[in-house]
Order: sequence, then structure tokens, then C-alpha cells
Amino acid sequence: MTTRGSAVPLEQRVADQLARLVAAADVCLLAVSGGPDSIALLDLLQIAAPIHRRPLIVGHVDHGISPESAGVADQVRAAAASRGLPFHSRTLHLGAGTTETRARAARRAALVDIASAAGADVIVLAHHADDQAETVLLRILRGSGPAGLAGMAPRRGPWVRPLLAVLRSELTAHLVARGLKSHTDPENTDPRHLRSWLRHEVLPILQARLPDVIGRLNQSAAHAANARAAWAQLPGVLAGLQVERSERGISVAAPVLQGYRSALRYAVLAAIGRQSGVLLGQRRLAAIDRLLAGRSGSGTVALGAGIRAELAFGRLTLFWLEAVAAGAEELAPGRAVHLAGAELRVTPCRSREAGREGWSADVVPARYLVRQWRVGDRIRPLGGAGSRAVSVMLREARVSPARRKGWPVVVTGDDATIVWVPGICRSDVALPAEGTEAWRVECAVT
Repeated sequence: MTTRGSAVPLEQRVADQLARLVAAADVCLLAVSGGPDSIALLDLLQIAAPIHRRPLIVGHVDHGISPESAGVADQVRAAAASRGLPFHSRTLHLGAGTTETRARAARRAALVDIASAAGADVIVLAHHADDQAETVLLRILRGSGPAGLAGMAPRRGPWVRPLLAVLRSELTAHLVARGLKSHTDPENTDPRHLRSWLRHEVLPILQARLPDVIGRLNQSAAHAANARAAWAQLPGVLAGLQVERSERGISVAAPVLQGYRSALRYAVLAAIGRQSGVLLGQRRLAAIDRLLAGRSGSGTVALGAGIRAELAFGRLTLFWLEAVAAGAEELAPGRAVHLAGAELRVTPCRSREAGREGWSADVVPARYLVRQWRVGDRIRPLGGAGSRAVSVMLREARVSPARRKGWPVVVTGDDATIVWVPGICRSDVALPAEGTEAWRVECAVT
């Protein structure tokens, strides 16, 4: 099958892109929901296996939201079997009424779990050019900065997207030509969801006036990605910045930064943060700016999530009090996390009035990690002022030194801010409004 204006078959284009993104020996877990896009992805990569030569495994997550979900899982299992591919699945039992955000977070966690169990190196997703356009439009409406307008990356960590240059219409045509059937999730057409509203109501209006709007939005994403890549290179080439990296942080010459106009200073600092895996939003950038503008020429400022900025001896340093443990486990409904004698489980619920202490805590559905507490950890107690050292709170709770060492903490997945120390203290982070949809995290310690 060929695309308009191109003599290259679609399956070869997709296979070539997969080969560019994934190392030859890496095992690929194909995330197949049973929808048209993922069925097309499965079929295209199986047809093109002699071209890309990457081992393929099929993974499916049954959210347990729709009564039809078990049947969809059977269809995906049959699709994998008919192509001679291994099949792995997880069932989450999320239930009706689960929000898009919660379902997405749970699905990603389940896919990571499947990939680990199946020995896959990467997880291949079916996001395509139309999805990218929707993402850019969503981020514009939410006020994202230039870096956010870059949209989805073809490869980020284990997540691989070989279809980002392929239109939904091309995938649909492939399914029709091959006589392939797929499942349409009613949630994907519900206008109550912002993305569905954009897809089915807003974008058709735009396309009626601008037929190439999908291409235009993707072009904007490409421009933003190029700009972000350019800014990422800038700290290394600016004269006198003297970037130095270590295991715990990164430092630059402060006088050079102080000499920049604020917009350039913010852009350089944000680029340095991205290189180091630290998101420096406007609040954090403003805090660093105040530090640089201080008369003393020295000082420190807490940026949250165990990150600090220090100005001393003419250098600005961003450093971590302690990195999040490499063995941190992700929380999600339907799976238990075990850590040094503690077991944590997540259950969807309606939030109740928050309390500071206890062995359960309600949080806004999002991405969270569980790790052991570390020296330097601090938490902002619910209803309190400022932050407190977790080590002090463990001592005050009479937790023995032997047990204290492996005590769990729950942190946000985006910036590692401590949300909850089970049995010790709830923070003021990720609090859901009373009576709203939430996750109840429960911890049992043996």
C-alpha cells in the first residue's frame, strides 16, 4: 500500500522508522488495545518483519472499564496468535467512570510491568500524525511553553512511536485493504473528554477551512522540537558558562548568567535543567533568579523534590539532596508494590476529608512512585508551615533504626515531590477535593 505522493509502501516506511528508533537486538512489545490504530500497527510491523528484523511481542491491557473489554482482549489474543506472535496481557478492574487520566496512568504502568515480565526492551505505541496534532492543539489550549509544543517524541526512554509521520486515514485505508476488523471504544468518541471533543468536533471544523491543518500542527511540533534541541545544545557552546556535571548535579559560572537578560537566562537555565532531568518551570526559575540577584553573592534555595540551587564562589549549582532510588516502583490500580516489608495498593475511590496521619491516603489520580526514604528527604506536612525532615519525623514516631532504613515514601512521578510517608505524615501535595474521584493508597507494614 502506498501513500499519496509517495512510492514507498506504508509497511516499509513504518519498518524503516522502527529500525531507526530501536536497536537491532531489542525485543519490541507492541501495545495493542484492539482499536484500529493499534491493530494497524500490529499488522504493519508483522508484515514488515523481514525489513525491520526486530523481535515482536504483543501486549494488551484490559482496563476492566467496559463490559466488552474481556471480548476485546480475546480478539487481540487471536490477532497475535494468527500472526504467530507471543501474547501477554494484564487485567486492571478499574471499573466504570474511571477518568482518562487514571486509565492512561494505569495502562502505562501495566505495559511497563508486561514488558519487564516478557523480557521486552521497548514498548511500541500506535500514536500517529493526527494524535500528534491533537496533542499540540491540547497543549496550546493549556498554555504550554515552547518545549511542550514539541508534542510526543518518536523515542523517549522505552516508549517508541514509529507512526508519528503516518496519517490516521492511511491506517484506516490499510485496515480496509487488508479486511481487518478492530474495536471502537465509545470513550474515544465521548465529547466530554477534551481530546475527543477536539478530534470529533473542533478539528473537522478546522479541516473544512484548512484541509492540511494536521500537517501544519505537526510542522509546528517539529519546529518546537528543533528549537528545544537547539536550546539543549546552547549551554555547551556559550562562552564562559563553564558547565560542569557530577553524579549529584550540574553547575555553571554565575557571572555569565547574571549578565544575560532575564528571558535568555531563563531559557539557558531551563535547558540546563532538561539536560539533568529537572523540570524548571516558572516558579523554580523565578526562585533561581532571586538567588542570582541577591546582594550577598551566595546562598541556597529549595526548589522542591529534593532539589536545591546554591550560589557560592561565583558558581550556580543545581544539586540533588538524594536521587530517587533506581529501584522505585510505580503505583497503579490493580497492582501491589512490595518494598522492604511494606505492601502498598491503590484503589479508585471518592476522596474523603484528608488527615495528616494514618496508613491510607487519597491522592489525585496521576503517576506516583514508591521508594525507600533517604537522608535529606523533606515533606511539607498537611496543615503545617514549611517543611520537615523525614528522618526527624521517623524518630519522633519511635520507628527503630533498623526498621527506619527501608521505610517507604510515595513521591510524584514527574518531579519526585514527597506526597506521603505512610503511618507518619501526609503532605499538602496532590490533594483531591473532597468527594471527587481519587486513588486511595493503602499501606500495610509487617
